[in-house]
Order: sequence, then C-alpha cells, then structure tokens
Amino acid sequence: MSATELAIGGMTCASCAARVERKLNRLEGVRATVNLATETAWVSYPESLGVADLIEAVERAGYTAGLPVPARAGAADTTAPDGEAPDGEAGDGEAKDRAPADSAPADTAAGALRWRLAVCLALAIPVTVFAMGASFPGWEWVCLGLATPVATWGAWPFHRAAAVTARHGALTMDTLVSVGVAVAYLWSLYALATGSGHAYLEVASGVTALILLGRYLEARARRRAGGALRALLSLGAKDAAVLRDGREVRMPAHRLAVGDEFVVRPGETIAADGVVVSGASAVDTSMLTGEPVPAEVGPADAVTGGCVNVGGRLVVRATRVGADTQLAQMARLVAQAQAGKAPVQRLADRVCAVFVPVVLLLAAATLLAWLAAGQRPAVAVAAAVAVLIIACPCAMGLATPTALLVGTGRGAQLGILIKGPEVLESTRSVDTVVLDKTGTVTTGRMVLADVVADGADLGELLRRAGAVEDASEHPIGAAIAAGVRERLGGSAELPAVSGFASTRGLGVQGVVEGRDVALGRAGWLARAHGMKIPADLAGAAAEAETAGRTVVFAGWDGRARGLFAVADTVKPTSAKAVATLAGLGLRPVLLTGDNERAARAVAAAVGIGDVIAGVLPEGKADVVRRLQGAGRVVAMVGDGVNDAAALAQADLGLAMGTGADAAIEASDLTCVRGDLLAVPDAIALSRRTLTTIRQNLCWAFGYNALAIPLAAFGLLNPMIAAGAMAFSSVFVVTNSLRLRRFSGMATRRAPRW
Repeated sequence: MSATELAIGGMTCASCAARVERKLNRLEGVRATVNLATETAWVSYPESLGVADLIEAVERAGYTAGLPVPARAGAADTTAPDGEAPDGEAGDGEAKDRAPADSAPADTAAGALRWRLAVCLALAIPVTVFAMGASFPGWEWVCLGLATPVATWGAWPFHRAAAVTARHGALTMDTLVSVGVAVAYLWSLYALATGSGHAYLEVASGVTALILLGRYLEARARRRAGGALRALLSLGAKDAAVLRDGREVRMPAHRLAVGDEFVVRPGETIAADGVVVSGASAVDTSMLTGEPVPAEVGPADAVTGGCVNVGGRLVVRATRVGADTQLAQMARLVAQAQAGKAPVQRLADRVCAVFVPVVLLLAAATLLAWLAAGQRPAVAVAAAVAVLIIACPCAMGLATPTALLVGTGRGAQLGILIKGPEVLESTRSVDTVVLDKTGTVTTGRMVLADVVADGADLGELLRRAGAVEDASEHPIGAAIAAGVRERLGGSAELPAVSGFASTRGLGVQGVVEGRDVALGRAGWLARAHGMKIPADLAGAAAEAETAGRTVVFAGWDGRARGLFAVADTVKPTSAKAVATLAGLGLRPVLLTGDNERAARAVAAAVGIGDVIAGVLPEGKADVVRRLQGAGRVVAMVGDGVNDAAALAQADLGLAMGTGADAAIEASDLTCVRGDLLAVPDAIALSRRTLTTIRQNLCWAFGYNALAIPLAAFGLLNPMIAAGAMAFSSVFVVTNSLRLRRFSGMATRRAPRW
C-alpha cells in the first residue's frame, strides 16, 4: 500500500466532502478520508492503482484534484528543483515529502471573493432599503436593475457549482443556495411583469450578499485555524553554508545530504538534524519543545533542524535530511492527524450524505402545503426559499475538522503531537496513568553514587566490575563504567573482557583477569552463579535502596565481592505533573524494574501512592493488561524501547519525545519535550479538543433541527434565514479558534511560530 495527500478543489460543503470520499472509497483497495476544512484528501491505495487513477475518480465526481504544492521550507521541503524526488526518496506516488498546499492560491481566491462580496453588498444594500419602505415611483424597476447582477454574476459561483455537481448526479449546499436565489429572482420577475404579488428582489440580492459574506469570514477563520501547520513548515532553513574542501559553499537546504558538514552562525537556523562537529553555543529549541531556555551544545551533541543558533559558531554534520528530519516528521504527523476523522464525526457524515435531497423535498413540501392552505403564492414562495436558504450542512462538515486543525496545531506549538482524532476519545475515558520511572519521572541520567567492597580490594573490584560493565549498553552499566574510570583516574585502562553476555533486566557477566565476573540483581546472582550475599553487603544495599538508589552486586568465585549504588535524580517538574494528573481524575501508578525500596523512595518524592516494582521489560505489557482486566482504562507513559509493547497495549500510549523511536512509534501521543508536565498538558488539550468538537456538532445539529421547522412554518424571513445560515459556519470555526488560547501547565515563552 502507498499513501498520498491530494488537494481537492471545488468543495463548498460537507455534502461535497462526503461525495468525494465515497467516490474514492469505491475504488478497490482504497481507503480515503476527505477533510473539508483543509480541502485535502488523505488516501491509501494498492500498487495496482496510481495517483492519476485517484485524481480521475475525483474529477468524475465533479471536483478537481492534484498533488499539493510542496512547501519551500528547508527541512520540510524535499522536492528537487527539477521536480523529481531526491535519491532514496519517494516519488509522486507517496506523500511523505509533500506538504499541505501552498497559501498563494488560497490568497488569490480570497481576493476574488472579497471583490465579489464588495460589489454585491454595494448593490444589495439599496435594494433592501427600498424594499423596507424608502421607495419612489418606479423603484421596483431600479431594484431589478441592481439585483440582477447580484443574482446572476454575484451568485455565479453557486450556480456554476450546482450545475457541475448536478451533471454528476449530486446535490450540494450550492444547489440549495442556487435554487433559492433563482426561485426568488424568477418569482420577482413574474410578479413585476404581471403586477401580481410581492417581489422578492431583496431576498435574491440580500441572500447572495450575506452568504458571500459568510463564505469570506469562514475562509479567513479557516485560514487562521491552519496557521500553526503553515508556520511550522516555514521554520526550516532556506539554505546552508556547506563545507567543501575547507571552503563554505552556500546551497539550498533541500540539497543537503547525510554526512555533509555545514556552518551555522549566530542567529541562523540549523538546516538539518545533525551532530555538532566543532564549536560551542546555545540553541533555541522552543519551536520543538516550547521551552524558553536555550540548550547548551558542544562537540558530539545532537541538534535539530529548524532550531536557531543563538550563541557561537557551530559546524554540524547532517544525520537526517529532508523528509527524515524531526521538523518534517512533526509536520507530517500533524497533517495526518488533521486529515483524520473522530468517531463522533461519522454520524455527521451520514447525515450530510442525504441532507441536501431531504431539504429540497422539505422545501417542495413547504411550498405545496402553504398553497394547499390557501395562502398567496408569494407567501408560499417566501417560506420555501427560507427553508432552502437556512439549511446548512457546512456547519456539520466543519465541526470536527476545524477543531482538529486548531487543536493539533496548538499541540504541536506546545511540543505535543496527537497521532489521530480517535485518540481524543481515549483521553476522555482514561482513569489510570502508568508512569515508567527511569527517563519519565526521573532524568534517566544515572551516576555512580557509592561503591562498597567486601572480601576484595577496592581497586580490584573497580577494575573487574568496570571492565564487564564497559561492554554493556545499559544506562546503569554505562554509569558504573564511567564512575569506575573517574575513581581510577581518567587515563586508567580497564582490563580486557571476554565471553561477555547480558541477561536482559537481570545482569551481565564476562571473564576478566581469568575470573568469571558477574554483576546484577541478588536473586539472579544466587540462581545463575550460586553467589551468596554477605550480611554486611546486604545491610549496605538496604540503606542505599532506602535512599532511592539502585543497587548492583558484583562478584566472582561464588561470592559477592561488593556493590555499586547508582542514583537517578527526579525531574524537578515531576511532582507538579503527578499532582496535575490527579487533578484531572487520573490515578498515577509508578512502574519500574527497579527494587521496591528505590521505587518507593521515588514515588514518595513525587506523590505517587501505587508502586509496581521489580518488573522485567517484557512484563510491563502484562502489568497494563492486568490493570485493564481489573476494569481500569489505562494510559501508559514511557520513553524506552522496552516500553513499546506496554505503550501499544495501553488504551492510551504517551511517549516522551526524548526517548526511543520504537516507543514514539507505538504511542498515541508524543510529548516532544522531556518534561513530565507535557503529559497532563497533552491529556487536557485532547479533552478540550474533543469538547470543542462536541460543542460544534451540538450547535450544527441543533441549529438545523430548530431553524428548518421555523422556516417551513413561515416564521423566518428569507433574509434572516440567509444571515443565520451564513453565520452558523462562522460560529463553528470561531468556536474552534478558541483552542489557540490553550496554555499548558508549565510557564513557557510563546513559540516562534
């Protein structure tokens, strides 16, 4: 299967979006989601089809389609100047190196709409004033002259769209507007020609002007709603100073390749993800994390494309370029989330599919009912036109996508990536949050705090244990090896180790200086190596664990010879984050492979009452399953590869963005910054977005359910109906825009974008 994003043209309401989606999904093997707010379709399709087939299906439905214009935004842009994909990247068949459509066409369309609106208002206002009583002899014919260009040229976009969709057997909101304006105008011609009945020229012109005004305001609001993603895409550097034979060569950022070294001067934007080769500086990472304090970087430190160098000169070696950079991945995740549909939107989609035909039938029934009741034709026409004009499927179609557009965009600004709209439902029902200890509640940066020798020379213990742990990739092993070197002297050489083996989550072993040396948990040493723990060492271990430290025993020749106490510090914001989670109605649980005493010490420091300790990596998913079996709806927060299974098993998985790619891939929400406060922020924002969607849908359904009967019973003038319809969509979009004001728990500077 391949995936692509298509820019869809000609959609004006939810019925249009539903029609395009149906046409695409009728293709064999295709799964498509159409978003009215972004005017895009996200399509998965089999190898037997191509993008051209998808575009043809959309055009057969009466709309236009094409690949979005790539954003020329440095890191987010991977399209080569000649239009071909760079080596190793996907071509036109995939959307991974595409960005949402460029804003220039949207600006041009808005300008044309603004001009059409201005002309129509200038002509419609006098017609309305004359119809309200400010008349003179022959005023009706003057009104006809003013209203004719409005009902024809001004309403032409509605007439044209209605005709195009009608040719393809479809009915949309444009059909309702076109028929309503045409009926009002043609009735007025008849009334003026025969002198029988009231003319409704003010309806034909006023309705057109009001609906154009609503479309213009809606377009402006929708553009503001998608501003966060456009701003995110604009962060990438446009060019880079690449080193070639010791000289700086300025080239477009999208031409960078992995391994290239480039110079970043103070004030410049880093052009790609990479590693600092030389230089020291401070880097503003607020575009990714929202954190106000620049991060200090030096040789061997990783830096992210799109961040700004605020200090000294850096030379950076590119490690990820184009569509693989973190900035491009963030933009892609946000775009995919915005293209999805929340489960609550499905009902709206089903209603929109039959909405316009039902409204046309109701309008015809209204006309016939008023005539059958003996009312004048003018009254019957007014009621029928009001029914046509006031019905608004747009509000239903925009209820979910605009809230997603703003909510996911605001989340990205705060360093929170929401994988998809279905995640929002999970955040509402979660009642338990399981927090992995190391790297989530604590910093994850282990340091060797203490060494106790028993039955061996301290130097001998350090040398042999350090040699074995130096071969390990585990953070605790790295901390012990680094601490041993520090104690032996920075230039000390550790002896060679052979036969190294690691037992996941339990310990390591190897042959050093002719001895079988093992380090790990006491139980594992006893079972696997027959080692006994002397009483003095056991007492020292108890004291270290009570202080919150992790104890690793070391020994050889059937006896433990000493212990290493490793400390991990609690993140300064963890206690506040735990309290905030509890305030959201969640029960925090600390999960760790560490010993019970150390885990309890950390839990007490941050205010967690429930602790599950001594869990092996493969057992974390079992813990989540056990909690779910007890009736809990579980959120799991982790950052390591060993958390990936538990994150996937949980009802809601939250990964810390500072962790492993496997954990991020398995999660539903990603908190880009390593601050635990991002977790309650992510849950609160998701819940707020879901609430906004529900408010929008409630308004959209409630408005139509109330307004259409009022219009049918003649209680609404068509002009009032036009104003109500025009502003119903504006209300939905404006309500969604309130999410832009969401602020997280941590105090942060406003992002650059």
